[in-house]
Amino acid sequence: MLLVEDDRMIAQAIELALKDASYAVDCVSDGRAAEVSVRAQQYGLVLLDLGLPHLDGFEVLRNIRDSEVPTPVVIITARDALEDRIRGLDAGADDYVIKPFEMGELLARNARRASP
Repeated sequence: MLLVEDDRMIAQAIELALKDASYAVDCVSDGRAAEVSVRAQQYGLVLLDLGLPHLDGFEVLRNIRDSEVPTPVVIITARDALEDRIRGLDAGADDYVIKPFEMGELLARNARRASP
């Protein structure tokens, strides 16, 4: 699983919870690194923040989908506006989770998409 999150504290908390649930997790903190990672390795799932340095999450998602990478992408973001949710789903996200969220909900949403 690839976690793309620029807030270090949030990234560490999510990464720890995922590892505790037996997921293998790579973590990057900007959009360019996310694109490099997705091209270099096949992931079962990408957890993608939208507010990223270098390339925002919408651009990363669009580039992943334009490259025809079939990996499921779940947006995890504080952007809760309906327009953002629609934009993310229309761009090819498989789900859209609004921060703050409970880790149990995130794990439940991801369980059907990615195997530990």
